[in-house]
Amino acid sequence: MGYSWISNRAGEGCGEWENRGNGERGLLLCHARRLCVPKSRRLAAARRGALFWAQGRAADVARGSTARPPEKSSVCSKIVQLLGQNEVDYRQKQVVIVSQDSFYRVLTSEQKSKALKGQFNFDHPDAFDNELIVKTLKEITEGKTVQIPVYDFVSHSRKEETVTVYPADVVLFEGILAFYSQEVRDLFRMKLFVDTDADTRLSRRVLRDISERGRDLEQILSQYITFVKPAFEEFCLPTKKYADVIIPRGADNEVAINLIVQHIQDILNGGLSKRQSNGYLNGYTPPRQRQPSESSSRPH
Repeated sequence: MGYSWISNRAGEGCGEWENRGNGERGLLLCHARRLCVPKSRRLAAARRGALFWAQGRAADVARGSTARPPEKSSVCSKIVQLLGQNEVDYRQKQVVIVSQDSFYRVLTSEQKSKALKGQFNFDHPDAFDNELIVKTLKEITEGKTVQIPVYDFVSHSRKEETVTVYPADVVLFEGILAFYSQEVRDLFRMKLFVDTDADTRLSRRVLRDISERGRDLEQILSQYITFVKPAFEEFCLPTKKYADVIIPRGADNEVAINLIVQHIQDILNGGLSKRQSNGYLNGYTPPRQRQPSESSSRPH
């Protein structure tokens, strides 16, 4: 039993392996073949980081693993799983996940042309349709059934079909710039910031974009250097100050996630509403908004 090479990605040594014994497939970022020369030192440095991480995952790749979702998505999925909501009929779910990625704006012909070349900044606040986000979230909280757009990351366009989301008691809204717009931010009762290191963010983006979006390594790293990293530092990281809870290590932080799950469980069970006489409003006491001058550190 062994592994055979299935396909090469853009001649860069990225491709897939197949276990000839059981048919399992896995994604491999680097192969013995020599990679093409990067166009700049910055791109070379980013590539070294990605490939170094890939080598650390070699054993998992050989077993046919798939790309792990971005950490914020993993945290939301973990919360839903621990609440047992992943096994509930979608029309009866008490907890639903809505992703900011579903609300990318419809691109013009010129913008789509740039996007297909990897030259459009999808990490800029203007890339999202905030008006539709606000409208959708408000309608869910008002008990209405909504239609969520489905974005095609290969063609960079909205698909004709939509996803139906029924009214829920708790909505988990996740996205890279979920806190950037005050109008959107003010809708949240609790704000969580998933804090992961840069290497983890880059490596997961590489795996996701290659396996799910059909992109080559050179394009991914070029986008990361040109758009993703600068946008994170300018737009995403500063919104950390708005968080009520900061979760280091993401889905691996079981203590933090279990506390959040317990809080949501109290809401679902009506446990908080029983304490209204002690100062709770409608079963929930919104956390105090931290002032920008206050430290974001938490006591241990």
